[in-house]
Amino acid sequence: MRLPPPASAGLGVRRSLLDALLAAPAGAFDFLECAPDNWLGVGGALGEALLELSRRHPLTCHGLSLSLGGPSPLDVDFLQRTRRFLDQHQVALYSEHLSWCSDDGHLYELLPLPFTAEAVHHVAARIRQTQDILGRRIAVENASYYAVPGADMDEASFINAVLEEADCDLLLDINNVYVNAINHAYDAQAFLTRFPSQRIASYHIAGHHDEADDLKIDTHGMPVKDDVWALLNAAHALHGVRPTLLERDFNFPPLAELLDEVAHIRRLQQAAEVDTVAAHG
Repeated sequence: MRLPPPASAGLGVRRSLLDALLAAPAGAFDFLECAPDNWLGVGGALGEALLELSRRHPLTCHGLSLSLGGPSPLDVDFLQRTRRFLDQHQVALYSEHLSWCSDDGHLYELLPLPFTAEAVHHVAARIRQTQDILGRRIAVENASYYAVPGADMDEASFINAVLEEADCDLLLDINNVYVNAINHAYDAQAFLTRFPSQRIASYHIAGHHDEADDLKIDTHGMPVKDDVWALLNAAHALHGVRPTLLERDFNFPPLAELLDEVAHIRRLQQAAEVDTVAAHG
């Protein structure tokens, strides 16, 4: 299995980008990420293209449909198929959303969990079951949300309780922190300080839509905003450099523009590492 090094920057695999990714110059990115849900059982030219990419570059995986917080039993057959996919492509880092998205059928939306002790116990048990079936540790991603369905603790306390009880890692989505902080009026940098650095496996960064000064929509369809880059810098200062993925799901520019953002991730990582060395003399 190949795990991207801490100072590495990656891109998400999308079918419309396959040809461009295969033709990309050597060293343009350090790793790739795909959603295994969209590739299980895919063969032919598409399957061969993904296999070729995973031979050339470390591949990470970010699930979409496991529904870790959902009410229905986990889909064990799906998890077993996912394990075979992860093994085939030598995937060391697999993550899923700390949310739910199905109940007797997929809802095609990542829905928020209530920040309650009951929800902690429910989702932590399902994460432990997932890790047992996959035969590997996973990371869960802090989700964007637009309503709080019920809470007896704050978001950071909820996430930390899940990480501790499930004994799993955190995929820290920097854009989601920024979006949630604006929409729910909390301090994004203070939020970052709440998490134990040793639990953070990687970062995600993406663009969002500015609906209003106090309403941001997590779209993954725009370039990364300056405030989000600044928050990534803050995460580096607090927790150190981690493998960082640039997410883009639609409204794709030419690959060169995405690679410019990948290069910016690398510059921030290099600057953070220089600062760390300087601070320790």
